[in-house]
Amino acid sequence: MWLKLAAFLTRPATKYVFIALALVFPLVAQNEYQIYVMASAFVWAIAVYGLNIITGYCGQLNLAHGGFFALGAYTLGLLTADYSWSYWPAFVAALAMTAVVGFFVGIVSLRLKEHYFAIFTLCVGFIMYLLMDKWEELTHGPVGVRNIAPPDGFGLVDFTETTPVYYLTLAFLVLTMWFIGKLSRSLLGRTFTAIRNGDELAQSLGINLMRNKVLAFVLSTTFAGLAGALYAGMVRFVGPEDANVLHTFDMITYLLVGGLGTLSGPLVGTIGIVWLTQSLQFMEEYRMILFGPLLVFLVIFFPRGIVGSFLGWLHRRTQGKAEAAAKTRQSRVSTGEGVNNNA
Repeated sequence: MWLKLAAFLTRPATKYVFIALALVFPLVAQNEYQIYVMASAFVWAIAVYGLNIITGYCGQLNLAHGGFFALGAYTLGLLTADYSWSYWPAFVAALAMTAVVGFFVGIVSLRLKEHYFAIFTLCVGFIMYLLMDKWEELTHGPVGVRNIAPPDGFGLVDFTETTPVYYLTLAFLVLTMWFIGKLSRSLLGRTFTAIRNGDELAQSLGINLMRNKVLAFVLSTTFAGLAGALYAGMVRFVGPEDANVLHTFDMITYLLVGGLGTLSGPLVGTIGIVWLTQSLQFMEEYRMILFGPLLVFLVIFFPRGIVGSFLGWLHRRTQGKAEAAAKTRQSRVSTGEGVNNNA
């Protein structure tokens, strides 16, 4: 029974179950705050899916991901608040900005390997934070950007209300999951996986390392910018703290807990931890006393993340049943041959 349930949870049709549950969630939520928390989790999940491209599939630890999230948020915020752009043109500009900056950062940083790449991107993320905090003429410094325009509903939907924003973030999350699913099953996705398994292996297969690593990095930063633009339109304020490198480590935690390099891991890890932290708010500063050991428990007993460990268990169980069935068939054949020989 458990094996059948596990097999069902790994089928592609499971995503439709998630979509159905997400669609009805606002109808059963106890208050608007819960809807807002779930919408925030969807936004962060989009950013974590972007991180999963470069870190999970391609194997490059990008510690500037939170900076690109903030870059997308600041781009949309400044264009709408200071230059009177409408939301959707500014949204497209935010994606373009993070893609272009990601391209140039990737060209430079991806020549480095392993921890040197991680250290370089950590420095890039810190530089982004300093620019947003100190460049007051452009970013307003510590004051931040206020009065950011909400998404334009074209007179049909009011995106200043919580529930429409929830469904907007859900729509972008579903599109993100669809794209990542197609990517993971494509030749490009398998190319990224080969790079993760080793540069020498990838080169032996004729893969252009630099070109594919930069492409993965640009895709990753674009999704970070998309999430940042949605975030800015939802909260209608961005400040230097949104570029804090701690946000990058939060996203890495979501990814590790959910499952690195898996399709459902970013969603499971993000929603699970966001709701856990919100549930423990009543404990104020003491909640980290419980949250910390819980993360240690997950890392020890689920080293591949919740989804990754689950898939590994399912593979072992399925393989074990297949081997047992093969041995049974072989035993029956051998017994039959022995009877025939004796006859």
